[in-house]
Amino acid sequence: MLESMFPALAQVVSDWYPLFNSLRIAAISTVIVFFTGIFAAYYIARLPRLLKGVLDVVLTLPMVLPPTVVGYFLLMLFGNRRPLGGWLLATFDLQVVMTWYSAILASAVVAFPLMYRTARGAFESVDPTLRYSGQTLGLSNTYIFWRVIMPASRQGILAGTVLAFARGLGEFGATSMIAGYIPGKTNTISTTVYNLWQTGQDAEALKWVLVNLAISAVVLLAVNMLERRDFIPTARRRRTGKEGA
Repeated sequence: MLESMFPALAQVVSDWYPLFNSLRIAAISTVIVFFTGIFAAYYIARLPRLLKGVLDVVLTLPMVLPPTVVGYFLLMLFGNRRPLGGWLLATFDLQVVMTWYSAILASAVVAFPLMYRTARGAFESVDPTLRYSGQTLGLSNTYIFWRVIMPASRQGILAGTVLAFARGLGEFGATSMIAGYIPGKTNTISTTVYNLWQTGQDAEALKWVLVNLAISAVVLLAVNMLERRDFIPTARRRRTGKEGA
């Protein structure tokens, strides 16, 4: 349909599909790990030390395991002939492996530890008296979380979000295991670079390497800006001052 109505647009989408696909995979996986990472970090940070240590080991394993090992475990869970993957295919006609959205699963799994650890560190650095003060004023835990804890942890939360996006954007090992390389369907920047290099297309591979370098530079710049604790308040003051003028 798109090719017949807008051939030029269809060609652009085809030529830049690895970029579009990588960006949507990274964006969706970042949204997933943003909420799951914050939820896990907030509640686990308040658990007893022993239980917190055990959960830390489990939840951060994808950060230290080789990505191909993570991809192997995902295949063992969601392969079409595996219990969970076979059940999803038989019950919902949902094939998880070798699809573009299976790369979302891989990216979310490998990016989750970054979001979780960063958010947990941010929550643990918040002065506990802020929570106690809110409770003495009769504020609900939900209100305290969103209006007190989250604003006090914003630098860590935002930095974790950017790092999770960068990790999802550059994911290769687990993605190649569970999503493979299907041009126009599952290929990402990372898998495209590897395939082009394997087939001797160095010029095309270099193009995608430069694209990845440009995106990585932007991400690192964002992280450096977020690490400045006065960046957000200063930006807000400047904006308010201009509006007042």
